[in-house]
Amino acid sequence: MRLPLLALLARGPAHGYELKQDLEQLLGSAYPQPNVGQIYVTLGRLERSGLIEGEEVEQAGRPNKKTYRLTDTGREAVRDWFQKPEDEPRVRDEFFMKLALAPQTGLADQVALINKQRRQYLNTMRNLSKLAAAEDRDNRIAHLLIEGAMLHLQADLDWLERCQEELEELE
Repeated sequence: MRLPLLALLARGPAHGYELKQDLEQLLGSAYPQPNVGQIYVTLGRLERSGLIEGEEVEQAGRPNKKTYRLTDTGREAVRDWFQKPEDEPRVRDEFFMKLALAPQTGLADQVALINKQRRQYLNTMRNLSKLAAAEDRDNRIAHLLIEGAMLHLQADLDWLERCQEELEELE
């Protein structure tokens, strides 16, 4: 949450609720909706670390609001973030640990685990398809997010198939 908030502040000063709305509008309904409380906590941490500066703004007939702006250090952190590639693939996969440990424990069947995980992925894919159909057609970022998630799910489904084939060869 830290770096996406900094990136939004690179456009100019904003307050926490504006940043929440900007994230929701940009990423659409497929992305988990950010909690405004979490945003304000994160903004406080960013301010304490010198990446942003807050300023109280008076409002007529309403409580003051605090707007935040990026510092030079914060702008450099955003530049660094954009330059750094993300680590993938997921080598630490919780499902794979279950699959690997199941035979040693006698508490779960590997094929049953694969089938259950497959159903979960297919349900998630169906839900994402519904979100894609309901999402505003003009929000290309949200559609790309959904498409990326679906492609990852398809790869995971293919991998589950491969796991099942490998286990069946061992029998």
